[in-house]
Amino acid sequence: MASAIYGNYITHLAVSLNEAEEQELKAQGFKMIYDDLNKGALGKYINICYKKEDGAPPITRIQVTFNDDMAVGLRAAEYTKIDKDLNAGAAGDHIYLWYFRGGTEYDIPIVDIEVTTDAKDEGRKLKSGWERLACDLNRGNAGNYIHAWVKRARQTYICDVTATDSYTSDMKLFEDGYIRVDEDTNKGAFGEYVFIWYRQTTDPERALSDLQISTNDCQHQELQEQNYNKVVRCWKFVNLNKGTIGDEVHLWYKKEESKPIKAITILVNPAAVEWYTQAGVKVIKRDLNTGNGGKTVYLCYYQEREPPW
Repeated sequence: MASAIYGNYITHLAVSLNEAEEQELKAQGFKMIYDDLNKGALGKYINICYKKEDGAPPITRIQVTFNDDMAVGLRAAEYTKIDKDLNAGAAGDHIYLWYFRGGTEYDIPIVDIEVTTDAKDEGRKLKSGWERLACDLNRGNAGNYIHAWVKRARQTYICDVTATDSYTSDMKLFEDGYIRVDEDTNKGAFGEYVFIWYRQTTDPERALSDLQISTNDCQHQELQEQNYNKVVRCWKFVNLNKGTIGDEVHLWYKKEESKPIKAITILVNPAAVEWYTQAGVKVIKRDLNTGNGGKTVYLCYYQEREPPW
């Protein structure tokens, strides 16, 4: 990447928890995103801010943590933590942003970041090329569902997916260029913390063309017969319901020369499903928490309507 165009990329991220911090960051050249990350939760007025500095390397990945175990792999992979709780002054989980300046083939610079505080804005945003950070920044309190979004320097496609039911391989996955979908597929079910992961490419011919979920033996057999591949991690199939009383739930994918997948995320807000569907986003209505009494969780993805080649 030529230094002449570094200024187009986000190179620094910060968080302000009060007006004094906001003014200090502005003096350092940061731009504020004026969407309160505690909206509806009665906590502090919190903003994300960013800077684009000529000559500085771009940020390529942003992750969110809502428990201490999620941070271990990030720290080991040399991500930078913004040590400001995005739930400061409110009830709920302690939530932190982390960022990384990567150089793998899967690292594409981030050029913009925004925040949504209403589900009706989310579907069309995913459709228009934005990438959603899955963790609700109001997680654990009664405020609005709030999500951060990033836009990259070039169009990206999903080329790999995997899943984990423990934290043991997190560092390796981060080092290999994976992005963690930072919401537990077992949310509210008191099972293991299970996460979906993905990698990106700028080459549509390397992209996945379809994703599916199985929640019972019949669906499992149908997907096998249709030549889907079941997600494997460390030589074992990952049950997205691990540790709960629910049915076994598995993620499947297909890679063919057809419509490439551009973005994936998971939904825990039931009000969001309608807006995503209206925007043309495929919501797989097979609950990742099937049979366990947890939150209804759906996987969704957006793909090209026609192959771009």
